Amino acid sequence: MSFRLLAVLPFIGILLGVPFVNRVEPLVLGMPLVLAWIVMWVVLAAVIMAIIYRLDPVNREPHARSQVVAEERQ
Repeated sequence: MSFRLLAVLPFIGILLGVPFVNRVEPLVLGMPLVLAWIVMWVVLAAVIMAIIYRLDPVNREPHARSQVVAEERQ
């Protein structure tokens, strides 16, 4: 289940990255750099969550959910 640690990346990217890109110049697609950075991480967060969803065995097959729940109970 280590792929779920990918969910931490957007948090780290926004929280720790913003102080390093806190500039108005250069403009990226007409946005200040810091705003473009945040928008980029919002989009990447959606992509990362989709990857986590696809990798999670609970979402693969209908009967897989009951098997995973049974394994977690043991």
